[in-house]
Amino acid sequence: MISWRAGRVVSIGRRWPGAVELTVVVESAPAGTSGATAGETLRGLAYPTLVGEPVEGDRVLLNVSAQVRGLGTGGYALVVALPDRLPPDPAPGPGHLVKARYTPLQAMVLGVDEQESDQHAALAEADSLGGMPVVVADLHSALPAVVAGARWAAARDGRPAPRVAYVMTDGGALPAWFSRTVADLRAAGWLATTVTVGQAFGGDLEAVTVHTGLLAARHVADADLAVVAQGPGNLGTGTRWGFSGVAAGEAVNAAGTLGGRAIASLRVSAADPRERHQGVSHHSLTAYGRVALHPADVVVPVSDDPARAQFLARVAADAGSLCPPHRRVDIDTPSGLRDALAAAPVRLSTMGRGLDDDPEAFLAAAAAGVHAVTAV
Repeated sequence: MISWRAGRVVSIGRRWPGAVELTVVVESAPAGTSGATAGETLRGLAYPTLVGEPVEGDRVLLNVSAQVRGLGTGGYALVVALPDRLPPDPAPGPGHLVKARYTPLQAMVLGVDEQESDQHAALAEADSLGGMPVVVADLHSALPAVVAGARWAAARDGRPAPRVAYVMTDGGALPAWFSRTVADLRAAGWLATTVTVGQAFGGDLEAVTVHTGLLAARHVADADLAVVAQGPGNLGTGTRWGFSGVAAGEAVNAAGTLGGRAIASLRVSAADPRERHQGVSHHSLTAYGRVALHPADVVVPVSDDPARAQFLARVAADAGSLCPPHRRVDIDTPSGLRDALAAAPVRLSTMGRGLDDDPEAFLAAAAAGVHAVTAV
């Protein structure tokens, strides 16, 4: 289940809030291993809040399972511990919410909705989002595109940029610190707060469920708009139901149940080599068509560009199967919206494809952001 290695830190690389990159040389590996062998240099990642602050020369214990199996995780060997220099215990304080529960790196945090929180009283009886728009997306890569669309539309209409809360679910990465996108959007002022829910942790606010995460976004963070999506990474098995993004349908239900305006951002692609993700992905069709029981606005990108007509017609036809019970909303995606995406303060990437490789993927997400700030 876990491929372990012991290594030594030879240099410290980039860092962003909550995470630091390392260069590590493997010093020992079990006999007969086929990857990450002794003497091999690896790119590592540590979360100092969990394991302490690494320095050059530190011995580290590593989880290299993804490297050995040729999987993702950004290509990192993940630091599990600095065994020779343990970090001090955290300062005593409130908070008994445990995330990543019963794993060796379970973390105890202060939940915004728990009894020890200063916000507990505000959330104890909170039961409504008061019509706050909630954009739900399958992939983490949709987040900057949704925000870019919302900000572009607000500027176009002469209104202030919306105050955006990102509600990060636990379908992908559990630590919010893994996401350079979140760190850079926060630094640019595009995100007001991140709320990590379920088993995810490391956000500005911690919450037990998507429901309390959304209520915290509205009543604690005073957000104008919430975006719900899993963290970086996505688990899919090529089956109708076996993918982590199925939770997008459940998020629509949560938003609707709490009196929010649920907006379904479609996962689309004109460049994915897999047929099941071309046009509207089967992930969106299953999550919104079979799981989401509360009505949502399904945002369909449209354009008068003849070069895009055939693809957008396919998207519209695919989305038609979702309506009813959902409501189809056509949103224009002009060249100015693509320019806004190109000017985003983070690198846009979905499944390894950038804006130039698969612009329709990002334009569809941006259209959901446009709708979120323009609909009455």
